[in-house]
Amino acid sequence: MMSFATGFTPLQPKPLESILDLDRAKNKSPEELADIWDDYHLGRGHIGVSMKAKLYHLLEQRTADWKRMPHMLFTGLEDYKARGTQAAPYFTATYYKEFADSKDMVLIRGDVVFTSKLSDAEAKWLLETAQSFYLNDVRYKLVECFKNKHVNLSSKTFCARDASIVIQARIFILELDAGYR
Repeated sequence: MMSFATGFTPLQPKPLESILDLDRAKNKSPEELADIWDDYHLGRGHIGVSMKAKLYHLLEQRTADWKRMPHMLFTGLEDYKARGTQAAPYFTATYYKEFADSKDMVLIRGDVVFTSKLSDAEAKWLLETAQSFYLNDVRYKLVECFKNKHVNLSSKTFCARDASIVIQARIFILELDAGYR
């Protein structure tokens, strides 16, 4: 049986105005808005984080081949092996650029689709780690290598293709040792 997070409709990002009162948010500092965003999402089967607009633009540039930003999908290795790009997402992330110019920030909402497969904390770590492969120049070279050569990657590495980030471990983060965090 599929167990979706409360209030989540798979693969349909919510408009920001349905989550946040944009008029009230305009009067908040970036720090206050980030705190409100993070606090709102705690314990709801969702995560809320933010990033500087400059970092988002780098992420957007490096994922331009996908033509699917501002939405990312995360799935399990076994599902990806069995179904490829048709694998069910375990977690999705939506990037909201509404405050990029005015507050130099992009809000990110992560929706845990299968709460039985992934906790909020694991989803947050997964998002941060996946983003690091696009925002860190050394790690990005690994992504480029895979994208350009379709290299088979060994265990405990990441690959990105068709808007899916696949973790090469039996079950997401659970088997990764503390050294990878």
